Amino acid sequence: MTFCGVGNCQTTVRGIIVTGVSRIPSPPRRLADLSGTSPDRLSGISDGIFSVGMTLLVLGLFTTTLAGGHPTESQLADFLRGLAPKVLVYTMSFMTLGIFWLGQGTQLGHLARSNRNFVWIHLVFLFFVTMVPFSTLLLGSYYWLKVALVEYWLNILLLGAALFAGLEYGLRAGLFREESRHDIAYLMRGRILIAQSLYGAAALLSVIFPTWVSIALIVLIQLNYVLAPRIPILNRF
Repeated sequence: MTFCGVGNCQTTVRGIIVTGVSRIPSPPRRLADLSGTSPDRLSGISDGIFSVGMTLLVLGLFTTTLAGGHPTESQLADFLRGLAPKVLVYTMSFMTLGIFWLGQGTQLGHLARSNRNFVWIHLVFLFFVTMVPFSTLLLGSYYWLKVALVEYWLNILLLGAALFAGLEYGLRAGLFREESRHDIAYLMRGRILIAQSLYGAAALLSVIFPTWVSIALIVLIQLNYVLAPRIPILNRF
């Protein structure tokens, strides 16, 4: 018969428990657990889609051409003046994509790691990026119609919602670097929520005023985020 002291018995029992736990088979890993772990690949496809989307915007400027094979100087000048609304919407959309490209780049630039779910959230975001050329063409062609304006605003809303979803998921999953997690949470949340509120208010004004008022306000909102002037409240984010 073997006797042991209290301390020795406790150590022996603890060792047996640890050994038993270590022998419990861990669940097999799936390919889904290994995919989407490279932030660099997500950044690469994002840059590619943004660059293509920005390039496709210009195609919406020339959906109509001059009638006849030999237009006069005055006809060409009238044609160019008629393009002014489309040029304004094109410029607005270019700024839209630039702002969201910077926003997504800021989010991706502070990642410590990535996973499959985070990547798919951003792929949904990129899907809405590919819709911007269509929204631009629609609003540029029918800028006086509220439906075209609302569709354009919905595109901006979906872009912001997807970017916000990526932020919230990344924070809960601990994907961001520890040293920048607090700043990312505070600053990006504030930026997205305030910007989307301003865009929504601008679109809502089309119920009362002509659509060009809403378009002008959206452009001003975008210029604020492009130039980043020191405006109270807005400058906090």
